[in-house]
This record gives sequence, structure tokens and C-alpha cells, in this order.
Amino acid sequence: MTELSPARRTRPYVIAWVCSLLFYFLEYAVRSGPAVMLPELGQVFGVGTAGVGAILGTYYYTYSVAGLVAGVVLDRTGAKYALPAGIALVALGCALFAVPGAVAGTSGRLLQGAGSAFAFTGSVYLASRGFQARSLATAIGATQCLGMLGGALGQSLAGPLVHQGFDVRFYWLLMGLANLATGVALYFITPDDTSEQAQKPAARAGLLAPYKIVFRNPQSYLCGLVAGLLFAPTTIFAMNWGVAALQQDKQLSYAAAAWACSMVPLGWVVGCPLLGWLADRLGRRKPALLLGAVGMGLVGLQQLYLPALLPLYLSLLLFGVASGAAMIPYSIIKEANPDEVKGSATGAMNFLTFGVSALLGPLFARFYGQSLGHAPDPAAHFQAGGLFWVACTSVAILTSLLLRETGAAAKQQQVAGRAQVA
Repeated sequence: MTELSPARRTRPYVIAWVCSLLFYFLEYAVRSGPAVMLPELGQVFGVGTAGVGAILGTYYYTYSVAGLVAGVVLDRTGAKYALPAGIALVALGCALFAVPGAVAGTSGRLLQGAGSAFAFTGSVYLASRGFQARSLATAIGATQCLGMLGGALGQSLAGPLVHQGFDVRFYWLLMGLANLATGVALYFITPDDTSEQAQKPAARAGLLAPYKIVFRNPQSYLCGLVAGLLFAPTTIFAMNWGVAALQQDKQLSYAAAAWACSMVPLGWVVGCPLLGWLADRLGRRKPALLLGAVGMGLVGLQQLYLPALLPLYLSLLLFGVASGAAMIPYSIIKEANPDEVKGSATGAMNFLTFGVSALLGPLFARFYGQSLGHAPDPAAHFQAGGLFWVACTSVAILTSLLLRETGAAAKQQQVAGRAQVA
């Protein structure tokens, strides 16, 4: 029997990866969409704006924990069954948003978070099987690009649609059906490598064996902390509090606030693949990571202290471009751990990253959200909230200095150095 060429062996995974991008696109629309329909969801759930915010925040609890489950399932069974199962959970969670009552809303959001954990982890798993190492950071950046495009459209299109009278319950039923259709397509497209995965040493060693490898590596924790601190300004502020903050503290109209906040995920559409490409081009991860993180801090400070220098929407767009650097630690953690735990490394990364979000979310809500709309000086209130995220970015920059370089150029240099010693 003729052995398949590497290109023909990997092509089915590339095709499945392309299809998984649609799931990630929809998942981000599900994640960000509620921020622009808080009053409408409040009517469905029978709670106030603060109650809706509490319901939406539960997403990150199940997302972070389910990331661990998604990683080990992918390492043991592959993506053919894991990804459609995750999509089914998201679809059910969307459907529950059409059911009146806070219990249905909370249950739906928990299911959305649990199922969404399979989106990025599964896409990265397929990318790692379909692309060579020198292109992996670019592929991961493209993956996040499509996700953030979903986040941008989830706000800029869904908000005006719902505010013009479109039934919010019907909107969430349509989102559920779109996810379900994507899951069916992925089931038939994705290669079945269950038996191959089961033969790998990490799978035979036991259910938790991959995570023992990942969590014994100090670099894994550093990657999670850096990514979590860089993710938080977009996942917590821009996608949850941003519209309300700009309305209350900056006195913008709803349409202007929603448009401005949608610029952050739109910036990711450019920044994720651009910084991923730069990391691959340089053969080094840390310079691209530091470039983006420093850019986030500078743009944040500009908007807080020199707001007239650039329009708000442009500042937020540039902030989104720079924050694409948050994806680079996902490449680092995969390269800092053995190949047989690729899925678990991504699952652990999601757990650590969004564990940081789960901790920072309530802290920011207590520090900033409780006084939103009641602050005696709205401008100072907005500045204090902005400095919270600038501080997070600064800690991420300092932590990234402790990361070990894992890029191809650094590895070649290490090999050359060992050869000279020998």
C-alpha cells in the first residue's frame, strides 16, 4: 500500500480546522452578544441590569473548568466527537436564553461556557495536526482572528437588530440552530483519529496523566498568567462593561458606545494573525508578545490622559490590534510541553487564562461596576477603571520576561550551541 504524503495526511485536518473556525466565530458571538442587549435580557430573565451581569459572568466559571475536560478528551479521543459535543452544549445554552426566568438564563450561560471551551481548544488541536510548527502561531492567530470577528459582529449587528424590535428570544433560538448545524457538519468532516490518540503514551498512562505533565511545568503557569492578564481588558471590560461604561462615564449614545466597543474585537481580527505571523517570521515568541503588550499599555494611557490625540474608536481599534499578543502564550505553552499533550496544554491554558478572568471579573465589578452611573465625577471614575486594566497589562509585561523563548530560531540556536560544545 502506498504511503500518503505528509500534505495528503494533513489536508483533512486543515479542512476540519476551517470548519471549526465557524464554531469559534459563533462562540464569540454568543460570548459578546449579550453585552448589547442587557435591558432585553433583563426582561426575559426577570432581573435588573446587575442581575443580568451576574448571569453573564457565570460563563467564565464553566469555560475555565471545561477547558481542562476539553483538553484531556481531545488528547484521548481526537476532535471528531469532542467538538460536536461541545457545540451541542452551546446550542442548548442558546435555546435556554429564550426561556423566561433567571434559572433558565443562568443554566443557559453555564452551558454556553462549558461548550465554548471546546471551540478554541479543538481548533488549536486540529491546527496542530494540520500545520507544520513554523506556521503554528500564524494558524492560531488566524483562529483567534475569526473568533474576534464573531465578537465584533455579535455586538455591532446584534445590538441594533434587537434595539429595533427584533425578538431577543428568537435571536437566541437562531443562534442555537446555527451552532447545531455547524456541529453536524464538523461531525462528518473531522477525521476520526480516536484509535491513534488512544495509543499515545499520555493516553495509556491515565486520565490525568497529561495534566500532570503540563501542570508540573512552571512555564505553563507563566503562560496562563500572561494571557489571562492580556485577555481580561477585552473579555471583561470591552465585552461586558464597555458599552455601559461609555454611556455612563463618557456620556456617549448607545449606538456610539456599541460601535466603539466593537472596535476592540475587530482589532483582534488584524492583531492576532499579524502578531502570530511576526512571531513565526522572527522565529521568536517573546519580542512579538512584548510588542503587543507594551502597545496595549501605551494606547490605554493615551486614551486616559490624552483622549484628544486620537478618536475613541481608533484608540480601541489599536488597543484590539495590540491585544492580539494574548494569543502568543498559547503557542509558547504548546512548545514548552511534549507533543503528546497538545490538547491538554491548550485546555490547561484556557483554564489558567480564564481562571484569571473569573478572579478579575468580580474584583472589577466591585471596584468599578457597583458605582457605575452613581459616581460624582464620571471622568475620574472612567480613568480609575482604565488604570485597573493598565496595571494588569503592566504585570503581564513583567511576567512575560520570565517566559522561556520557544521559537524556532531559539531552538536552532540551542542546537547549534550544543553541537559546538560537543
